[in-house]
Amino acid sequence: MNVRRGSTTFLKIIIFLAGIALLALCIRLPEIAVKDARVHPDTAYFLIPFLVCAYGFCITFSVALYQAYKLLTYIEKNNAFSELSLKSLKVIKKCVFTVIFLILLGIVSLMVLAKTTGDDAAGPISLSLMGILATSIIAAIVDVLQKPLKNILELN
Repeated sequence: MNVRRGSTTFLKIIIFLAGIALLALCIRLPEIAVKDARVHPDTAYFLIPFLVCAYGFCITFSVALYQAYKLLTYIEKNNAFSELSLKSLKVIKKCVFTVIFLILLGIVSLMVLAKTTGDDAAGPISLSLMGILATSIIAAIVDVLQKPLKNILELN
């Protein structure tokens, strides 16, 4: 029991720290966007899709972090195999697909910006594709966790 409580507490602390980093990013994001608009006034109108994607990502990621925190709480209380855990996993899976959609939307707007300015967007696009790969791996892990849990709950 102590080992499980210690590991879930450690994971909760990691989730909390990730939430603080995300909050700091959300606070600094408008300042970064204004500085970029001053440096590149000809492409300042592309900041709106960027901010929409960035804040959508932040909100979705925050919801996923909260659901992961709740899932760890269920595990601590020996409710790992409950309907609440399955619901948390479903919400996390929806958040993952929303993040993938927002990254794809960001890639499209980046490609349009690159066509407009004539710049090469290969670096940011490849980083975005790596983000999609990492997010897809998380979706696969959640799906692997969700299927046996769903089968166990259907048997009861």
